[in-house]
Amino acid sequence: MTLAEMAVAVLTTADGRQKTALSRNFAAQWRASRAAGTPIEVGTANPPLRPARPEKPELRDPRDVPHRKPGSEAGRIALLHAVAHIELNAVDLHWDIIARFSGTRLPIGFFDDWVKAADEESKHFNLMCDCLERLGSHYGALPAHAGMWRAAEDTCDDLMGRLAVVPMVLEARGLDVTPGMIKIFKQAKLPDAVAALETIYAEEVHHVAYGSKWFHFLCGRHDLDPTEVFHGLVRKYFHGNLKPPFNEEKRAEAGIPPDFYWPLAGTEHARSG
Repeated sequence: MTLAEMAVAVLTTADGRQKTALSRNFAAQWRASRAAGTPIEVGTANPPLRPARPEKPELRDPRDVPHRKPGSEAGRIALLHAVAHIELNAVDLHWDIIARFSGTRLPIGFFDDWVKAADEESKHFNLMCDCLERLGSHYGALPAHAGMWRAAEDTCDDLMGRLAVVPMVLEARGLDVTPGMIKIFKQAKLPDAVAALETIYAEEVHHVAYGSKWFHFLCGRHDLDPTEVFHGLVRKYFHGNLKPPFNEEKRAEAGIPPDFYWPLAGTEHARSG
């Protein structure tokens, strides 16, 4: 199988645990072939517009997903379930960028980075599932957000748009909110959930950084101003303003400076200090 065909195999597998097992297996094959100096061919493929999904969770409009307070066990389960759903979508997003843009002229390092990101997101999904099961629940037990694949569909033929909106906006948002989630589970004395979220937090910085790296690479290839292009693409594909507070330290670590995101926060969020 080519790498693009592997990507499609992941995208067309519905069950979350099976999808992530396949993802991790393909990532290991890719790494081994690269280490041996006989890399698997990238190839080309036609990925589905939407990935296969299990029957549960029921996918609802974001406004129809119940909000539970994280101070209760039910609220903490709902939070873990929401993170598991995000991570499963991220697995598909990273394999989708490989398959969908496999025909684009790109260095092999591009594929190295997104295979690694997909592998780590697969690990993150399984960590969240393990946490849910320890609390007597499971992925699919609650309804989930139906809008998470919208950014992928909107950018299905625009690689720079995909990089701008998925890793550099959506995943960067994870850097902003994860410290607060870690605090919730520390207060609840759930060390396994804390350890899982700390792993996710550390590794998500790399995924945002991959987005920034390849976005800047493509801007350089086409002699474009990265800040200006980023603002234009986010305004085109992302619906609404970016929401402070921003984790400026981690965003900087990932290669996203403040002049990328503050101008997109909207006039109602005038920067203070």
